[in-house]
Order: sequence, then C-alpha cells, then structure tokens
Amino acid sequence: MLALLCAGAVAPALSAQSVVDEPVCDCAVTAPRLGIEVLLEQRLDLLRGKRVGLVTNATGVDAQLRSSVDRLAGQSDFKLVALFGPEHGVRGDVQAGDKVASTRDAVTGLPVHSLYGEHREPTPAMLEGIDVLVFDIQDVGTRFYTYPYTLAGVMHAAKRAGIPVVVADRPDPMGGVLVEGPVLEPPLASFVGLFPIPLRHGMTLGELAMLFNSEFGIGAELHVVAMHGWQRGDEPLRSALPWVPPSPNMPTPDTALVYPGTGLLEGTNVSEGRGTTRPFETVGAPWVDARALAERLNAMQLPGVHFRPTWFTPTFSKHAGEACAGIQLHVTERTAFRPVRTGVAVLKALHDQHPKDFAFLPGDPPFFDRLAGVPWLRGAITGGEGIDVIEARWAPALEQFRTLRQRHLLYPERER
Repeated sequence: MLALLCAGAVAPALSAQSVVDEPVCDCAVTAPRLGIEVLLEQRLDLLRGKRVGLVTNATGVDAQLRSSVDRLAGQSDFKLVALFGPEHGVRGDVQAGDKVASTRDAVTGLPVHSLYGEHREPTPAMLEGIDVLVFDIQDVGTRFYTYPYTLAGVMHAAKRAGIPVVVADRPDPMGGVLVEGPVLEPPLASFVGLFPIPLRHGMTLGELAMLFNSEFGIGAELHVVAMHGWQRGDEPLRSALPWVPPSPNMPTPDTALVYPGTGLLEGTNVSEGRGTTRPFETVGAPWVDARALAERLNAMQLPGVHFRPTWFTPTFSKHAGEACAGIQLHVTERTAFRPVRTGVAVLKALHDQHPKDFAFLPGDPPFFDRLAGVPWLRGAITGGEGIDVIEARWAPALEQFRTLRQRHLLYPERER
C-alpha cells in the first residue's frame, strides 16, 4: 500500500484491498496532469505485461485531446484487449437512457462490452482474458449521474474475478469544495443513486471509488492514480484542460455547475432544456409565465445567480416541437452559487405560480424521489415549506457525510 501523502492532503482511511497513488502538489503547474497521463508516464508498473480492459467514453482524453483508447492501444508494455462502454457509449454518441449496444470499436477493432444495457456491470464472460481493468471517465460531481455507479459495478465484478481496478482520476468540474443537498436514503437506491451521498458530493471519481470501496463494502483491489497539480477549488475544465461533453446533454462545465439543482426537473412535467443548446440552464413549459417566474426567482436573491425570462422550442424530449416559456439561469458568481438550493427554489416557484399545471411525474416510487434521494422533498415543495426549512431537514445527514467524506479526500484545498 502506498501512502506518499501530498503536503496538506488528508490521509484517507483505506481498506486492506486498496492501493492508492497519492497526488504530488506542484503549485507552479498551470494545468494539472490527469490521472491517465500519470498512469502512462509514471505508473506503467500497474499495467506492464498485462492484458488490459478499459472502461471509458469520449471524455477519456489527455490534455492534448489524445484518446485514452488510442494511447493504450498503442502501448507495447501491455496489451489492450477490450473496451467497456457506460451510459452514452464509448464514443459518447448514445442519448440519455438509451441502451448501449455491445459491438466492436471502429477504430481499434477491439470488442466493446456494454455496461448500460442488459448488464450494468461486467459479466464473467466479459472479463475472460483480462488481468486488470482501467477506468478513465470524466464525472460531473452530481449524485444522479450514472458513471459513479458504473464504476461501482466494475469494482464489484473485479472483486469477484480477482482482478485489480485502476482508476485514472480527473477533476470535479465544480471544484470539489462544497457539498450540498439531501443524502440518499437506501430505500430509494437506483442506478441514479446507489449509495448514501448528497446531490453535490464534492469528490472526484477516484475519491468516490475509495469511499465506495471501504465504506460500502466492495473491497476490491483498488489503485487510484491521482492527478498531479490539482487542488480543491480549481476548475481547470473551464480553461486549462479541454472539456469533452461527458454526455450529449452536458455540453459545457456551466451545465455541470447547475445540474445538481435543475436536474431535479427531470422528475417533473417541466422541460429541463433537453433539445435546446443550453440544457439544464434553460427550463420551462408551454404554460409558464416567463416574466413572472423570473421576477419571482430574482426577488428571492439567491446567491450567485440571475434569472432571465426566455422562450424556446425543444427539438426532442419533453414538449418537443412546442413553444415553451421559462427562465435561463445565468451564474454570476460561481463560488457563491448553490445549485441545489437554486433548483429547489425553481421547483417551488413553478409549483406556486402554476399549481394546476405543474406536476411531478408518476411512478412507484416517483422518479423525482429517486433523483432527490429522499421521499419527503416532493411534499415539502407542494406543502409550502420554505427553502431554509427544507435545507435544515437535510442538514444532519449532510453533516454526517462531510465527516465520512473527509477520510477519503486526496487533494488539498487551494489557499484563497
């Protein structure tokens, strides 16, 4: 087990099965070196002489936008033998919720095994002939994004097969400092939230892997190859590093910033902006009074955000082809902005302004409850509870998570 702690980093409590390669702090670095770069340039010992399976998608690139698939396929120290595709596929060309097919990669000719179709984790047959699994995907920092649970499934399968998992770490695009929102309650666990973590968890995928492995009983042989030069509070995906959309409806880092809040609208009859050029930043419906909604929300003086009335026609998804009215969120101060508080405020405003039109989508349990992770938020919104009261209800579980999270943080926070 390696424990080469970066000065100022927090030492995680690791399970006996975990091996973690810690970050190197280099404040002179203008752009962090991604985990995949550190792996291929400094930690080839984890792969040398082995048959490698790679779990990745379009975000698996280095700082020069070279594909991780291509980089691993071109190595002579080991042999890349299979690819595994999460939601949206290895090449990122499949829409949200659509099944990903098992096929062959057109570039390398390698078999591509789907982890978002009939199977959500690798089967024993998929793992035949593989000595180690590498996971290299950009996450967005929100609990109801599916990639962390693909990672958990990979770790479960690898544990059963006796195969180590190497996670090539990448930044939290929201900076990895703040945590916010309700913590998922286990009865509502699903593939949009398997574990008791909050909506905005403030962790990288490597840190989540450590959390899942030691706190939630996976116990895989885990190697997290940390980034060099990234500190909490950095948002290099807005400047120093390229942003490749992790899914078709996550076009920019600004989308990722608002997603923990406005993503909750997926559980309602309001368009969350799919089918527009600004998904999750633009929300509305045919029956919304755009100007009144913007005025109501701006009067709440929510930190770091301004609401502009807007009109749009989605090209697909909810209200496709219908003229909609609503608001666009303009984040004016990123460090002050609270996406979950803002998302709840938008939901409350829509319900209060249009009580006969606004609705949560049906289901058992309703999809909104799975997204929220708690059964009470829906009733709090329709019952007129204030935002401060709602936040106070999720605060105790959030505080417990903060304590748990602290044990698995790899990167120090940048001094301001």
